[in-house]
Amino acid sequence: MTPLAVVIPALREASRLPLLLADLAAAPPGLIAECLVVDGGSDDGTAALARLAGATTLSSPPGRGLQLQSGVAASEAPWLLLLHADARLPPGWAQAVQRAIAKGEAQPERPSAWCFDLAVAAPGLALRLLERVVAWRSRWRQLPYGDQGLLLPRQLLHAVGGIAPIPLMEDLDLMLRLRRRAAIRSLGLPLTVDGRRWQRLGVVGTARRNAALRRAWRRGCSPDALAARVVQPQALDRKSVV
Repeated sequence: MTPLAVVIPALREASRLPLLLADLAAAPPGLIAECLVVDGGSDDGTAALARLAGATTLSSPPGRGLQLQSGVAASEAPWLLLLHADARLPPGWAQAVQRAIAKGEAQPERPSAWCFDLAVAAPGLALRLLERVVAWRSRWRQLPYGDQGLLLPRQLLHAVGGIAPIPLMEDLDLMLRLRRRAAIRSLGLPLTVDGRRWQRLGVVGTARRNAALRRAWRRGCSPDALAARVVQPQALDRKSVV
C-alpha cells in the first residue's frame, strides 16, 4: 500500500477538526503514513486537540497557502491528500483513494489528480444547485477548489511549482497550473463541508463576493489585498472562494 500524507491547514477549528481526524483514523492500516495539522495561530485549542488525536502539529502564520506549503514540505510520503479542517469524509473514502492511487501508479505517463464532489452541510435548494454547479465546473472546466480536497502525487505537485504561499486564491492558483499538466478527476464521493460561510452571507451574496474577488485577482490585485477584504474583525475567515 503506497503511503499517503494528509495535510490539513487549520485556524480556530476546535469544534470541527476532531470529526475529520476521527474519519481519518478509520483508514486501513498502512494507508496514512503521516497526518499533519498546520495551525495558523488558533486560540481555541485546535492544535492541542489535533495532538490528542495523534496528528503531527506544526505552527505557521495564518494563510492557507502558506500553511499548506509548510505541511507539504514537512511530509515525506509519495502521495498527498490536502483537506480543509471543516470537512467530513464519506463512507468508502479510503477505498476510493486507494483505487485512485493504484490507477495513478499504473499510468505514470498520464498524470492525474483527484478531488471529491462538494456537499454543503446545510439545507436549502440554493445550496443543492450550488453543488451541481460545482460538479459541472469540476468536470468540464477542471476547476475544483480547496473545499473538495485534493489527492495527487508529490512528484506532480512539485512539477507544477507547488503551492503558492498566499493567503487567498491558493487553490485557484494551483488548479490553473495543475490542469495544464494533468487530468483532474472525481473520486466519485461527496466531501461534506461546513455551511457557515454560505449561511452567513447567503448563497447569492457569497457568489457575488467570490466573483468580485476572482475578477480583482485576475486583474492583478494582490492576494494579500484580497484577503484583507474578507477578514472579519470578530472572526477571521480566510476560506477559499467558490
